This record gives sequence, C-alpha cells and structure tokens, in this order.
Amino acid sequence: MLNILKKWIHRYFSDEEALLFFFLLAVGLVVILTLGKALAPVFFSIILAFLMQGGVNRLSPYLPKKVAVFVVFVSFMAMFLAFMLFIMPQVWRQLITLLNEAPRMVMEVQNVLILLPERYPDLVSEQQIRQFIAMAANEIGKAWQWALTFSLHSITNIVALLIYLILVPILVFFFLKDGDHLTQSLTAYLPDKRDMMRRIWTEMDAQIANYVRGKVIEILIVGAVSFVVFKFLGLNYAALLALMVGLSVVIPYIGAALVTLPVAGVAFFQWGWGGEFITLMIAYFVIQALDGNVLVPILFSEAVNLHPVSIIVAVLLFGSIWGVLGVFFAIPLATLIKSIVNAWPNAMELHVAQIEKESE
Repeated sequence: MLNILKKWIHRYFSDEEALLFFFLLAVGLVVILTLGKALAPVFFSIILAFLMQGGVNRLSPYLPKKVAVFVVFVSFMAMFLAFMLFIMPQVWRQLITLLNEAPRMVMEVQNVLILLPERYPDLVSEQQIRQFIAMAANEIGKAWQWALTFSLHSITNIVALLIYLILVPILVFFFLKDGDHLTQSLTAYLPDKRDMMRRIWTEMDAQIANYVRGKVIEILIVGAVSFVVFKFLGLNYAALLALMVGLSVVIPYIGAALVTLPVAGVAFFQWGWGGEFITLMIAYFVIQALDGNVLVPILFSEAVNLHPVSIIVAVLLFGSIWGVLGVFFAIPLATLIKSIVNAWPNAMELHVAQIEKESE
C-alpha cells in the first residue's frame, strides 16, 4: 500500500510547479472556508469586476482606460439601482400577496384532492391525501414564517445591505482600475517557471468569462421577455414569476422544469383549464425553446465541454457548500477542476521534460 502511495505521489507531485500549485489551491480553499463570510464583499467585488471587465476591454480601443472604467462602472451602478428601486419592491409585494393567497389555493386543491379517493380508491387512500395536504400546509407555513422573520430583522438586513452598497462599489472600481497592477503584484511572488499555471489560467479566463457574462445576459433577457409576456397575458405575480424564470437558467436541465410548477400553478388558479391557461403555457414553452436553441448557442460561443452528469453533480455539490453562489458558479468551478486535471503533469511529461533538460 505504501509503495502504491509513493508511486502515486511521485507521479503527480514530483514537479515543483505542481506541488506549489497544489499548495496554493489548498491555502485558497482554507481561506474561503474559514474567512469566506468576512471576505464575502471582496469576493463579490472580484466577481462583479470580472463581469464588467469585458465592457472595459471593448471600450478601451476607443476611450482612455480610466474613462472606459468610469463609463462601465456608472452604467452598471445605474442598472443596479434601477433594479433595486423599481423591480425588487414589486417582486417583494407580489411574494407577500402570493403567500397571503396560499391558504385559499390550498383549500381549492384540498377540495379537488379529497374527491380522488372516492373516484380512484385503488390508487390513493384518504389518509394519503390528508398527509399530503398537511405537508403542503406545513411548507406554506414555513415560507410565511420566513417572510415574517425577514421583515422583523429588517434593521439588521438593512445594515448589512448598506455595508455592501458602500464597500462593494468602491472595491469594484479599484479592481477595474488597478486590476492589472494587482495581478502583477501577486504573480511577482510566483516562480518564473509556471507553464502549467499559465495554461490553466488561459483556458479558464476564456471559458469562465464567456460563461459568467453570457449567463448574466441570459438571465436578463429571459427574465425580461418572460415579464413582458406574463404582463401582456394578464398573469398575476408577473414580476415574481419572471424573476424565477430568469434565475432558473442558472441550474441547467432542472431549473426550467422546477419553475414550470409555480408558473402553471398560478395560471391554473387564476384561469382554470381554459384557453388563457393553454396560451400562457404555450408562450412559456416557446420562451424556453428559444432560450435553449437560439439564445444559448449565440451567447456561449465557447461552450463548456462538460458531460451533463458532471454538470448536475457539480450543481448539487457546490450548491450544498455555497448555496446560490455555488449553484451559479458550479459549471465554472467544474471546468476549473477539469482544466487542472488536464494540465497536471504526469510521469510521462516529467520524463520527457527531464530528457529535454539533459539534452540542453
């Protein structure tokens, strides 16, 4: 067993750069797990600056860099303030209204379900129906309690929000303005020989930039189109449901399926099985089809080459560790792991490098 372990260590960690990179990954993971909450504004600012860097790069050939940074930063802040001042209050009001309407919806569902044991006694029993109704009522009660608790702790939430609103814009601005200088300062402490790190960074810079920026644009487009369609058709809670549809694209394959339930549920309780319900569902599925077959191929020109099983496992794993941010960055993180595995030197590469070094 020890011999096998020694051979494995020699195969993958005999290279100095690989060993250093493994040490840096371990330190970074420890920092995130231990100080992640305290450094959350810094990490969030880095992510935002990374997203906005593409706009700065596009404007740089036409404007001085400082002017390009200022234009992109001001544009982003304007859109963010518009979202917080006009969209979020409407979404929150619709959420509270929906929670208030939930007991009536539960009663209607209960009246329908209670008839099932009489019509299909071999398939379902009255006890099973009552257990299902009790479970649904319990979940709705938990949701209402969460909303009430959130409101009662609004002062604490406002203080935390103010901290983010002050620190994050300042950090984002300096990351955009001095990002190259900060990167050079950090890489100055690394050894000159870092071919593996360069390969990983080159691949990840292209793929993560394409994925994250494309995903943000996809969320905005899908959410905006869904809101316009829902509002035009007269669907209740249009802003809330459109936000859910937009955010559902973060979770590949299962996000759209999950968000179909609330959209169909609200439409059913509002209209019943009628032409308006069918029209809405057709429009919803058209939006999903256009997103998957038209929008995604346009936005993600450099597609992330991952198997669907790997994507689902990554979403479940990183989502359980870091919550919403883990779900959003599951595919980039999985791509990072794949890039590291592909770039990691093995015994054959080390042997060839040793021969080339001796021949020189």
